[in-house]
Amino acid sequence: MPIENDQGLRDILTSVRTIALVGASEKTSRPSHEVMEYLQRQGYRIIPVNPRLAGKQVLGETVYADLASIPEPVDMAELFLAPERTDAVIDQAVAENIPVLWLQIGVINEAGAERAEQAGLKVVMDRCPKREIPRLKIAS
Repeated sequence: MPIENDQGLRDILTSVRTIALVGASEKTSRPSHEVMEYLQRQGYRIIPVNPRLAGKQVLGETVYADLASIPEPVDMAELFLAPERTDAVIDQAVAENIPVLWLQIGVINEAGAERAEQAGLKVVMDRCPKREIPRLKIAS
């Protein structure tokens, strides 16, 4: 079961430092851009992932084509993708041993979440860290 309790969410948000944001956008009007900027202000290192923008910069960070292309370990993969596009990314997060998989609000993939959990990943689904951080009163 995905993590839904406040303590579990707090534990994740206070322990992760480097987040791969899959579905990052260079467009300032996009929710993924807004969340990336917010998380950077909270002190997280955000590595944008988007095959269309690979090699470019978003908010001062180099964009990578996929999780396997990131040259350093990440603590969490946050998915801003349509649910039907998440399976391959979930499998890649498992293959890359990324400890936490976070699916944004509206991104629901029960079977993918179960696969990730069976592989030992912590999973959060249908939530946004930009909402959870202030709700849980997590200081930056």
